[in-house]
Amino acid sequence: MEQINPSQLPKHIAIIMDGNGRWAKEKGKERLYGHFHGVESVREIVEGCAELGVSYLTLYAFSTENWDRPVAEVDGLMNLLCETINKETATLNKNNIRLTVIGCVDRLPAHAYEQLQEAIAATSKNTGLTLVMALSYSGRWDILHAVQNIARKVANGDLKVEELGEDVFQQNLSTKEIPDPELMIRTSGEFRISNFLLYQLAYTELVFTPVLWPDFRKQHLYQAIIDFQSRERRFGKTSAQIAPSDSESL
Repeated sequence: MEQINPSQLPKHIAIIMDGNGRWAKEKGKERLYGHFHGVESVREIVEGCAELGVSYLTLYAFSTENWDRPVAEVDGLMNLLCETINKETATLNKNNIRLTVIGCVDRLPAHAYEQLQEAIAATSKNTGLTLVMALSYSGRWDILHAVQNIARKVANGDLKVEELGEDVFQQNLSTKEIPDPELMIRTSGEFRISNFLLYQLAYTELVFTPVLWPDFRKQHLYQAIIDFQSRERRFGKTSAQIAPSDSESL
């Protein structure tokens, strides 16, 4: 932790929490066993980000594609979601953490949706870390949903086609109140982004780690941030363009 430069922290970290099933399989257990132990990793990483002063943490908890998994696993995940929300809301408030969600949450079971909304309301006044849960989410769904919103506004006369620009498009995404991630971490050794924040990751620094999610701890988070801080972020410019001149550095 002491190697991290607090003045160069990523404002927003996004994480694809992968490897729960493989972790369980290695131990001869059912997949839900891995998801259950992955909750401890969530606690630790949320705590670590809050301690460091990260402003936003987005966790890819359940994709739209995950609805196609076996019914028993989906039901177990929904029950785990409810159980975790019940247990953790008080802790979120204690640590001044605000919970919010992105995704097509209308597909969640009624009891999970209601408990999620209650937790969001209960933590809405908190001013520290914003914890964003991506539930029933996919990047393609997000983009399509934005296009549908924009088409509706144009059809209703609320928006002219020539007024459509990047800012307008971003304001119709589910992340309209959240800055784009500066750092995205994927666990378990997979090298893909799996339909996660497709538009928002355009200039995000990507870190892939072989560590399975249930084993991911603060030291792994710190290592990813140190890696991030060692990179030169040019956004299409040259190194000379982003480097301060001699006069600016004096």
